[in-house]
Amino acid sequence: MIELRHLRTLSALSDAGSLTAAAGRLHLTQSALSHQLKELEDRLGVVLVDRSTRPLRPTQAGRALLSLADRVIPQVDETLAGLSELVRGERGRLYIAGECHSCLEWLLPRLRVYRDRFPGVELDVVLSASLDPLPRLLEGSLDVVLSPDRRDLPGLTWMPLFAYETRLAMAAGHPLAARRHVLPADLAGETLLTYPVSRARLDVFVGFLWPAGVEPRRVRVVESTTMLIELAALGQGIVALPDWACAHAVADGRVQTAALGAAGLAGTLYAAVRAADAPLPHMAGFLDAVRG
Repeated sequence: MIELRHLRTLSALSDAGSLTAAAGRLHLTQSALSHQLKELEDRLGVVLVDRSTRPLRPTQAGRALLSLADRVIPQVDETLAGLSELVRGERGRLYIAGECHSCLEWLLPRLRVYRDRFPGVELDVVLSASLDPLPRLLEGSLDVVLSPDRRDLPGLTWMPLFAYETRLAMAAGHPLAARRHVLPADLAGETLLTYPVSRARLDVFVGFLWPAGVEPRRVRVVESTTMLIELAALGQGIVALPDWACAHAVADGRVQTAALGAAGLAGTLYAAVRAADAPLPHMAGFLDAVRG
């Protein structure tokens, strides 16, 4: 079995031309280096270095191993350096997926803070209401999934980021706009605008309508948060969104919101990560940034 130290020994001997100089490069004694070389030659049954020449020269068999060393050693050194940087948080990959476009409103400013702290980390973001990212997280093509829908799966860790309230947004002239809160029955005659996902993943159904046995008159599916808000502002329906997602539209008067029920409909946004990767510095730094 050829070990990495054997390849380093041959490479040092070829570059230095003598046992003394090569031993110095490898921080070994000359006798230890000579013993290591002899041990490898005995194991392979072939002479690797011609000791009769000055400088020392590799034999044909030695040159074959040197060719291997020239390919392997740089790859190993580069990988080890990358691992050291990963452990220190200086390098890494952070592919983030969110199950809703509404995450973008608060995520981008926090990613700018994160980038300043971890400039060597490769970032990518995919935000889609129709995405099913957990299988991709488990198999390794994603690193973080942002979701309000916690699903306990082996190998994943779910970390709470912050609490939020799902509110009903509608045009200022809508009959429900003057209400501080609405009841499930108030939605029975309405067109409800939703993301293109299973109703079982929508808070408005699971936590509000279904417990009361209520269905809206019509459900209209819309892909983006922007279009959901714009259609609601135009009086084309009503939409239940996290409070952060509609805050700007409320502030500029495009829509008004009401609580879902007298107590409101609370939720929590989570970050799912692979449990083995959670302690990595660049991962912990991301969680700190988005919580801040």
